[in-house]
Amino acid sequence: MKRSSGCLMRFIRQSGSGLPPLPQGVMPSYIQYLDVIHSLQREKKDIRLSDISDAMNLPRPGVTRTVKEMETKGYLQKLTSPDDGRVTYISITEKGEMLSRKYDQDYFSSLAPYLSEISEEEADNMIRTIGKFYQIMCDRREHYDK
Repeated sequence: MKRSSGCLMRFIRQSGSGLPPLPQGVMPSYIQYLDVIHSLQREKKDIRLSDISDAMNLPRPGVTRTVKEMETKGYLQKLTSPDDGRVTYISITEKGEMLSRKYDQDYFSSLAPYLSEISEEEADNMIRTIGKFYQIMCDRREHYDK
């Protein structure tokens, strides 16, 4: 169940379903961005805007706008590369870490015991179904983007 509960938690996090109310001015997407940046940081140290855009499969202008909002609110900071002044890296501030902890670690840790009521087979079926639904939605989006 460990693998499946991790997938279920990722789904809940991405959907925003059942999350405690967000602080004033915090968008649900901020939690997703923080989660993606944490995932990327496990793979490499320096995260660029394009890394976030690619990982989330979102256009760069929208990612740029959200990162700028999060920077203005103190959740992210931009750092210029010491090797190339044209390159900017994104990192999570202490305020961003606190927000992430509240909605990832604290909330999902308290949710984990309840997921034990869902069998491995049920979780796998749900994940497969949601994956199919997600693919259909992505295909439809590509159709409308043309």
